[in-house]
Amino acid sequence: MSIGDVAGLISAIAFVALVGFLALPLVKLGRVFDETRISVKELTDHTVPVLDETAATVATANTQLVKVDTMTTSAAEISQNLSALTALVAATVGGPLIKVAAFSYGVRQAFGGLADRFKH
Repeated sequence: MSIGDVAGLISAIAFVALVGFLALPLVKLGRVFDETRISVKELTDHTVPVLDETAATVATANTQLVKVDTMTTSAAEISQNLSALTALVAATVGGPLIKVAAFSYGVRQAFGGLADRFKH
């Protein structure tokens, strides 16, 4: 065995050691990727039902909001109708009622004045 053969053998052993040294982190990195894949799969398996439940909850809430919207629209219409009815009653009864009150005041004043004349 010559010095060149020994140097080649040492170079080959050093190269194998280097490959082994570099292969170990690659194997560990492969394990990390496997664990990451498993974690992502578990996360997906647990997240999909939560998303489905959330979608169902939002759909139910939207249905309830439509019902509330219907009720508030009806309440607003009732309020407008009541306001119109109040205005109608005030216009219909208010004018004559004011006239009756003014007439009764005038009659009281007149009879009050007559009563004062008869007392003296």
